[in-house]
Amino acid sequence: MAEGTKQILAKPIQLADQVSKSAGSAQTNKQECLELKARADKLATLLRQAARAELYERPARRIMDDTEQVLDKALGLVYRCRNRVLVHRLFSITPGAAFSKMCIQIDNSVADVSWLLRVSAPAGDDDGLLHGLCPIAQNEPILTFIWSNIATLHTGHSDARSEAAAALLSLACDNQHFAKLIIEEDGIAPLLRLLKDDNAEGQENAARALGLLGRDRESVDCLIAAGVCSAFGKVLKDGPMKVQAVVAWAVAELVANNSKCQDVFAQNNVVRLLVGHLAFETIQEHSKYSVPSKAMSIHSVVLANKAAASGSSFDDAKERCLLPHPEDQSKINQFRSVVQSTVASSKVSRVSQNSNSATSATVPWKRQQHSLSGSGNRAREMEDPSTKAKMKAMAAKALWQLARGNADICRNLTESRALLCFAVLLEKGTGDVRHNSAMALMEITRVAEHNTDLRRSAFKPNSPACKAVIDQLLHIVEKGEHDDLLVPSVTALGCLSRTFRATETRVIAPLVRLLDDKEATVMSEAVAALTKFACTENYLHVSHSQVIIEAGGARHLIQLVYLGEQVQVEAMVLLCYIAKHVPDSQELADAEVLNTLSWASKQAHLVQDERADKLLPEAKARLELYQMRRL
Repeated sequence: MAEGTKQILAKPIQLADQVSKSAGSAQTNKQECLELKARADKLATLLRQAARAELYERPARRIMDDTEQVLDKALGLVYRCRNRVLVHRLFSITPGAAFSKMCIQIDNSVADVSWLLRVSAPAGDDDGLLHGLCPIAQNEPILTFIWSNIATLHTGHSDARSEAAAALLSLACDNQHFAKLIIEEDGIAPLLRLLKDDNAEGQENAARALGLLGRDRESVDCLIAAGVCSAFGKVLKDGPMKVQAVVAWAVAELVANNSKCQDVFAQNNVVRLLVGHLAFETIQEHSKYSVPSKAMSIHSVVLANKAAASGSSFDDAKERCLLPHPEDQSKINQFRSVVQSTVASSKVSRVSQNSNSATSATVPWKRQQHSLSGSGNRAREMEDPSTKAKMKAMAAKALWQLARGNADICRNLTESRALLCFAVLLEKGTGDVRHNSAMALMEITRVAEHNTDLRRSAFKPNSPACKAVIDQLLHIVEKGEHDDLLVPSVTALGCLSRTFRATETRVIAPLVRLLDDKEATVMSEAVAALTKFACTENYLHVSHSQVIIEAGGARHLIQLVYLGEQVQVEAMVLLCYIAKHVPDSQELADAEVLNTLSWASKQAHLVQDERADKLLPEAKARLELYQMRRL
């Protein structure tokens, strides 16, 4: 409701008074003019009531513009009925049909203003959501329904606002055009206000409606400009878990339709809060996946591990290690002070992590505690298990979309507990939470594949988080079950191909076995992943190519080159890389790879690929050279 709408009422009220006055002094068509006067008086009364009310701006402006046009025409009509000379009367005869048409138009304006007053008035307990059809919207009746529900969001009581949000949700779900109309008619702001209400059902409906309104980039831009990111951040911090799950889903929907909002959500702490929800009851601070604090030195970590293994305390192990040395007592004392300060800083770090979330804004992002206050944790622990599972699934889905193609967010995720959470959820989760976790890992590894700094920092071979992730991805690939986890797991392992050492051969054999899979999608992803191991850009391409051959990859690739159809080109490219890097392999000679490449070089549809055009001649030449030497 806006105060500016009252200013547009001045002109219609003035015109209504002029029509009434002129119709009362008409000399011709007196009966028709009196009917116009009665309608104009009624309209003027309603307009003055509207001037004293808080009006819903969007329909008010449209109704007042139409009413002004009608009254302007009516004033011109009654002017022709004033006292004029006989000649003017002869040449300005007004037919009776014109008065009938004008009466109908004024009646429509009266109905429009009456409808506007009804929808703008504060709703009572017995008021419904429907206020009748507005004549001005007769060409698009759904507009009346949208106006009524948005007005209820402004003026209705808590339950009525929840029902209005559910009605708008249904419209946005059914038709994208209706979703755009809701945005155009200023439906975002009242939905955001409802999101802050105490009614959990209303909050759920509002969050789901906002998620459905962002069907395209322009709509998402409107939502962001209205402040949806900050509103979602507040709900993810303090709202009920059911509402938080819906908000996480809405975040995923908006980011999926417009990736530009990724950074805006990150600026409003949405990423951090989602990781906190993901970590809740997923990993423990001292679990087998826990990562030592960065504030601890390497020496402190070694001491802590020794103390844990022997059953003694950390301080005891430290004292035993720091016995005085006769050669350089001063250096030992200096080292003792360094270790003690390091231990003290680690304790301060742990205390700051367990502090209240109210001080979280003053510490770095990666050290902020992802949990809420103690009372909030107790409330979350009492939630229904299905609600907790849905919360984790939606949080993983939102992080999946937020991580897609965004190096900064991926870095934040890898520096937090997100990788450990995804690994645990892949192992112990069910349904959507496993799928969304696998997709999130796939997006993070895709970014890491092309970002050297991220890959080296997040996926170190000795990192517990990296080991946990790879173990779970490899377990899925080894099972080879045709579910929605296999393809993203294969893709993720392929993206991490540059992080594996030459001795890490356990990853390649399961991927080779997938070359004999029945589904073309699985075979295609397996070929693409193995190509990243064997390509020249991979520093260990020779070692990886040998492992592919030892796992029987040559035989499978030959079959795919001949009969692969959808993966023929990719299989031939991989076979060329292997032949180029390990041309002296007896397995390649026994499998007659040279004959296969010679046949492929004569197939027009295969050599059209730029990679094949470059690799085929070189691979053939190297194979011929080494096979001639054998002869």
